[in-house]
Amino acid sequence: MGILVRGDPLNWEDTKALSAYIKEHGVNQFINLMRTMKQRKYEGLKWGDEIEYLLFKFDHQKKRVYLHCKTQEYLERLAKHNCNFEMPVTFVEEYGSFQIESTPNKPFLDDFEELNNVIRDMRHRRKELMLLMDKDTETVLTLTNFPRLGCPDFCWPPAKPSPDGNVSQSIFFPDECINPHPRFPNLTRNIRQRRGKKVEINVPIYKDKNTPDPFVEFPDIPAAKPDHVYMDAMGFGMGCCCIQMTFQACNLDEAKVLYDQLAVVTPIVMALSAAAPIYRGYLCEVDCRWDVISAAVDDRTDEEIANPGESGARSSRYSTINSFLRSERFSDVNPPYDKAVFKKLLEANVENIDTLMARHIAHLFIRDPISAFSNRIELDDETDTDHFESLQSTNWQNMRFKPPPPGSDIGWRVEFRTIEAQITDFENAAFVSFCILLSRAMASFKCNFYIPLSLVQINMERAQRRDAVLKEKFYFRKNIQCCTCECDPDIVEMTIDEIINGNGEFPGICKVIRAYINNMDLEFVTATRICSYISLMQKRASGELLTTAAWLRQFVLTHPLYKQDSVVSEEMTYDLLMECNEITNGKACPELIGTLRQSSDHNNRHFRRDSYQTSDNPTSPVFDAESHVW
Repeated sequence: MGILVRGDPLNWEDTKALSAYIKEHGVNQFINLMRTMKQRKYEGLKWGDEIEYLLFKFDHQKKRVYLHCKTQEYLERLAKHNCNFEMPVTFVEEYGSFQIESTPNKPFLDDFEELNNVIRDMRHRRKELMLLMDKDTETVLTLTNFPRLGCPDFCWPPAKPSPDGNVSQSIFFPDECINPHPRFPNLTRNIRQRRGKKVEINVPIYKDKNTPDPFVEFPDIPAAKPDHVYMDAMGFGMGCCCIQMTFQACNLDEAKVLYDQLAVVTPIVMALSAAAPIYRGYLCEVDCRWDVISAAVDDRTDEEIANPGESGARSSRYSTINSFLRSERFSDVNPPYDKAVFKKLLEANVENIDTLMARHIAHLFIRDPISAFSNRIELDDETDTDHFESLQSTNWQNMRFKPPPPGSDIGWRVEFRTIEAQITDFENAAFVSFCILLSRAMASFKCNFYIPLSLVQINMERAQRRDAVLKEKFYFRKNIQCCTCECDPDIVEMTIDEIINGNGEFPGICKVIRAYINNMDLEFVTATRICSYISLMQKRASGELLTTAAWLRQFVLTHPLYKQDSVVSEEMTYDLLMECNEITNGKACPELIGTLRQSSDHNNRHFRRDSYQTSDNPTSPVFDAESHVW
């Protein structure tokens, strides 16, 4: 969510008055940072994940389930005994007072055996949270969103919306559900005030046999579109949960490569991890959270949306990246950027700030700062970066470039931001491991995934549609073995199955990963676990296993209380979350995660390399790891 600064937050009028000052010093801080860190290098990749959890309270007698607004109490109790943890974990606030974010206490290293620790670490985090809870009535789940968030009485303790309040002014979402840390209500209020009205979120409803046609809930609210589920608060987006992956590269150039190459993959992974088909108690025609959050933090005025101008924002603060960091040719969307900031960055004559980097930063600076604290205005631009981060951390994109913080030994990082939270730790660990393995395989084989950014943006739109894994096609590059960034791309539209598993002409991402790990001498346990992770991705892509969104939708559609009217009732939600809780705690769900099998070959402690050379598709080309060709 960003850096959690403590202090007195400034309202929008005071922040607006300081906008030029914050931007000027933010640019200076970035220049000084890049000049200081230009020689920073590391041996080997480091990485880590961030998982966001939802807290729940059950009323079994009434068959009700509530979002449990107990974050602060849990964090206070966790802080008291964190030092006694078997595996130290970091827990922090998130936007909702019903959310907690967790990360490993230290990053994982560039070692295959670390992949064994991912699921162990995730299980440990969940265990530590569960130790605080009444196991009969409370639980913590990794769901992307709560299906009835915004419905009457969805939270505990009970709270009512405050349409005339000074924060969200929502008719659905109580301000008590916003985490009391000053950053979160301040962001909510300032986005609304800068915009000049509440945010407007409209998600197309899933039309079933008995769904009203047209579907109109609020005829007197102009912002509420027909045949859409209407929401009006930042909490509907930022109250969603996800997994975010941070990669610390060996140097700046590797960070740029990771940023660009992984950006192309973000919509593919989002479609595979789709987990959010229900909003405010209705089945919807989308499977992902992305556009909901985008609308939830859109602070542009009506005039700015209608007439953005040459340097105005064409999209929300939450969007797809607008330029690559190493390829001018494929950065084809011509993003708006602050010309004065761009000029200042180039004239600073800092080795690390080339034209593409300057344009990337200047694009961030077309926005106004929307979060500032009275005690953090007059800063030392040589040692502080708060003003740079006030813009950097409120531009939420599918990838984020993160320079080293001053005064630390942290390196150049990029953040992968499109993975939706899955029900089980196994699924979450699989997505994390898949991204790590892909990043290593891409680097090892010098893969080239570049396609025009305009096509990446189209892919992001398609990835959110209902059953996108099975029904949509995505632009992807066939000649990924070409090592030159600017070579002519052979781009076609492929299904997720073809992109992940390959076809007669394209090998598939998983075969690239298999070719990479086939060269490694792996412990049997590690190799078996990696196999199970890759298998999950392949079977989700082929449709043999359901995405989380498809499973949630199927549960509702087949529930005995469902009336074919798109409504997800309180009792249906109770049954759904009880089932999710049981699956989280070990109940088999073969349609979602398949049947996990451990090999009985206990005498073979190392994985046979030739086992990766068996192709699920006999017509798919085989990768020659030495010549780097198919």
